[in-house]
Amino acid sequence: MSDAIEQSHPWQALRQFTPARIALGHTGVSQLTAVQLDFQLAHARARDAVHLALDPEGMKAALAAAWPEAPPGLLLHSAAADRNVYLQRPDLGRRLDAPSRALLAARRSGAGEGPCDLAFVVADGLSALAVARHAAPFLEALRARLTGQPWVLAPPAIVQQGRVAIGDEVGELLGAKLVVVLIGERPGLSSPDSMGLYITWAPRVGLTDESRNCISNLRPAGLGYGDAAARLQYLLEEARRRQLTGIGLKDESGAAEAVENGGRRPFLL
Repeated sequence: MSDAIEQSHPWQALRQFTPARIALGHTGVSQLTAVQLDFQLAHARARDAVHLALDPEGMKAALAAAWPEAPPGLLLHSAAADRNVYLQRPDLGRRLDAPSRALLAARRSGAGEGPCDLAFVVADGLSALAVARHAAPFLEALRARLTGQPWVLAPPAIVQQGRVAIGDEVGELLGAKLVVVLIGERPGLSSPDSMGLYITWAPRVGLTDESRNCISNLRPAGLGYGDAAARLQYLLEEARRRQLTGIGLKDESGAAEAVENGGRRPFLL
C-alpha cells in the first residue's frame, strides 16, 4: 500500500506520551492492517491474563526471597473451586474454602500466636500475570522503606481464585490490625499485568469497599514500585495512627513534596 493512500493522523506525535490507542491513522474509512492486528494481539493477551493460573509454590518462594524476615507463606484457596466458577460466582471468590479456614484457625490456636500489625494477601484476581510479575519486587521495595519500623508481620497468604474482599477474612483469622491485598486487576488492552493494592484497617468479613483504600495500576509502565511503596507506607502509618482506612483516610503522601517543589499545592490535593 502506498504512502499516498495511507493517511496518518495529525495527533501522531502524542503517541509518545501514552499507550492508549490514539492517532492510529487510516486507509479510507478503515483501520490500517497493522493496527487491527495489534488490537487483536492485545485482546488475546488480556484474555490469556484472565485465565492464566497462579503458581502458588513459585509465588511463596518469590515472597520469601523478597522479604526474608517475614514468616513462611501460607497457601490458601477461595470457595471458588476453579476458574470457571470464580468468573461466574464473584461471591465465592470473596470467601475462603473450609480447608483454608481450618488451616488459619489451627495455626492461630495451636501456635499460640497473638495479634499482628500487618498481613499481606497475594491473590490472583483477574490477572495472575500481574502478581507473578510485580508482587515480589514491590514487596522488596516496601521492605526497604519499612525496615527498622515496629511492624509485626503475619505470614503472607497466597490465595488462588481470590477477590479483594477475601483479605478481610484472612486478616480477621490471622488477627491482623491491617491487611494489604495485592491482586491482579482486570486486564486492559494496554495493561494485561496491572496490579492493585487494597488496604483495610480492622479487617473482618462483611466490610464493603468504602472501608478500603486503593492504589492501582502498579507496574513499570504505570505506577512504579518505589512510588507505590511510598504511598503505601504513608497509608499504613496514617491508618495505624488514626485507626481507620477508606473514605475517612485520604492519600496526601505527595502533598508536602508538591508544595516544596512547585511552590503551591495542586488543586486536587
